[in-house]
Amino acid sequence: MRTEQGLLAAGMLAGTILSGGTVPVFAQQATTLEELSVTASPVQPALKPVAGALPTSSARTPTGVLPVVTDSFSSVTVLTRSEIERSQPTQLGDALFDKPGLSASSFAPGAASRPIIRGLDNTRVRIQENGVGVGDVSELSEDHAVPINPIAADRIEVVRGPAALRYGSQAIGGVVAAENNRVPTFIPVGGIAGRVTTGYSSVDNGYNTAASVDAGGGGVAVHADGFRSQGDSYNTPAGIQANSQYVSQGGSVGISAIGDRGFVGISYSHYDALYGIPGGGSAERRVLIDPVQDRLLARGEYRPLEGPFAVIRFWAGGSVYKHNESGLEEDGFRAIGSTFKSREVEGRVEAQHVPVDLGFGVLTGALGVQSDRRVLGTSGEAGGLLAPTDARANALYVFEELALPSGTRFQAAGRIEGTRATGTATNFPGDYLPGPVDPLEYDRRRRFAPKSASFGVLQDLPGDFVASLTGSYVERAPSVLELYSRGPHEATETFEIGNPNLKLERARTLELGIRRAVGPLRLDATGYVTRYTGFIYKRETGTFCGDEFSTCGAEDELRQIVYTQANAQFYGAEIGAQLDLIPVGNGFIGLDAQYDFVRAQFDNGSYVPRIPPHRVGGGAYLRADGWYARVFLLHAFAHTETAPIETPTPGWDDLRAEISYTKPLDPAVYGASEITLGLQGRNLLDDRIRNSASFKKDEILLPGRNLRLFLTARF
Repeated sequence: MRTEQGLLAAGMLAGTILSGGTVPVFAQQATTLEELSVTASPVQPALKPVAGALPTSSARTPTGVLPVVTDSFSSVTVLTRSEIERSQPTQLGDALFDKPGLSASSFAPGAASRPIIRGLDNTRVRIQENGVGVGDVSELSEDHAVPINPIAADRIEVVRGPAALRYGSQAIGGVVAAENNRVPTFIPVGGIAGRVTTGYSSVDNGYNTAASVDAGGGGVAVHADGFRSQGDSYNTPAGIQANSQYVSQGGSVGISAIGDRGFVGISYSHYDALYGIPGGGSAERRVLIDPVQDRLLARGEYRPLEGPFAVIRFWAGGSVYKHNESGLEEDGFRAIGSTFKSREVEGRVEAQHVPVDLGFGVLTGALGVQSDRRVLGTSGEAGGLLAPTDARANALYVFEELALPSGTRFQAAGRIEGTRATGTATNFPGDYLPGPVDPLEYDRRRRFAPKSASFGVLQDLPGDFVASLTGSYVERAPSVLELYSRGPHEATETFEIGNPNLKLERARTLELGIRRAVGPLRLDATGYVTRYTGFIYKRETGTFCGDEFSTCGAEDELRQIVYTQANAQFYGAEIGAQLDLIPVGNGFIGLDAQYDFVRAQFDNGSYVPRIPPHRVGGGAYLRADGWYARVFLLHAFAHTETAPIETPTPGWDDLRAEISYTKPLDPAVYGASEITLGLQGRNLLDDRIRNSASFKKDEILLPGRNLRLFLTARF
């Protein structure tokens, strides 16, 4: 039943095009926003793209049902709209922190928390919205927020493995994709549809509000949305976590022309925030960061009636981003210490060829080109960290999939890039200690040609199980920060030194998975091993510095870190499962469980820094007649496999419980078609939770006991 999705899509398209028929029209209508996200998804519109596109088969998953994607060669985690509305995270990292195989930087919970995938973060994890990179500076430092508020998303998808080849070598760890309808792709039934979500959290006196509306007619669709989140400094078992307050707001407007053969549209979005950095000197100086971003996004799709291509798609976007980092000086007045500015443009065109019937199977595939440019400017203290840089990349990629009648599918993919990174390099002494002569600075341009390839097999098994085996080879070019950083970063309390001579980072990965999406048992289990050659990481030297290199070894405000390469091996597993046990009404009482771990070690026997801990969890749920209730305990084991100088992290327990009720309404009477009201509790044991993957783990605790009341109305 599960594989019928992929094979029927390929077979239907093959049958219509190869026989000279017509493909389905694009300007279809749907009844709900959840349904719309399937029939006209930004990633998977109407007809499923070839393997390599981010799958969205879980968009209509009922509340509380484990979303399992079984028609993908990659391991996929999906956060549905229902879960977003119930948990109401304000940062992507917070939204994904507890998912198997995922964690977060937790530098400023609620305000700045970037996703970590299988122990990989920053430049190895691409974050995008509607297919285009987010265009921020969050990968440069853990204290920088991602300018995406999850409550504005229809769903969030995390993809590891071969699908990341579509987006570049910087996605070597995976892709985090926030998807919504900001560029409209459908006309709702009745001409208008929307929703309003709001919530209150006790741990920080926080409020969330988000609203969106889609409307259209006569081949034109429009979209508008807005959101606002705010919270005071949050409570922990040890008291208030000082300077952890936040506020963020934004919205978008978009318009599209939609016809029988496709669509084209554009949107404008704005994001701004103001948040504090907790812990240590940042809290004492009451450091604040105020990111502002304006973004344009265009997307389109065309389905020719004849010719070699079934679908041609494009994505293009540009963004202007800026933030200031300010703090109190000794005289008590606030002053800007650092400023980061980023301008980025990105475009991608992808052509999916018509399915080819080879007699023994159906071949589908796509060819794509991608180009992007980013200009990063810094000033103040950040000017000491990183001088202005210019990074460019152009790439060509291809995906081909062969589906056999026996239920076996093969995929092969490849990508080649040309990248260029221009900046100011610095020749530091070999021991990274000051000498009689200041380090020489000079202009430097590095060029790289990363190449990547993957091969995968999917096999249908009895009982609706699907097994997958994939292998990939990925090369990643060093980022501008890894190449050219050269000074203090006050927010992370580090003195960062890049290496302009870094080589390509190479990763060879083998991944085995087994999944089941239907029936009383739903399972998503994956094991993997990755061998890195020239893994780039932040190595602490044990030296402390002030704001200038000349102070290294004499002052102790900042930890000195050096970007270094070494061979390493990562391996781990991530498992999620649900079992419906007792029928109740139109649903079930059941059990769910999860487990994940990642072990990362260099060839010399030392451990990679800041790796998430082993975690195991289990609980029970009720899902019936509009009611959803769940109790779940997530346990993290003590993390003792630490890098040199890194401290161990104690284990913790996070007890959670929630209850909600969804009731259909008569729009003519109530003005809404459905309403959901619920209460959710997190960390009910009020345990002291520290995140071993965070730079601030010894200085800050994650939020303590929290009760969240939430309400969503759909119309």
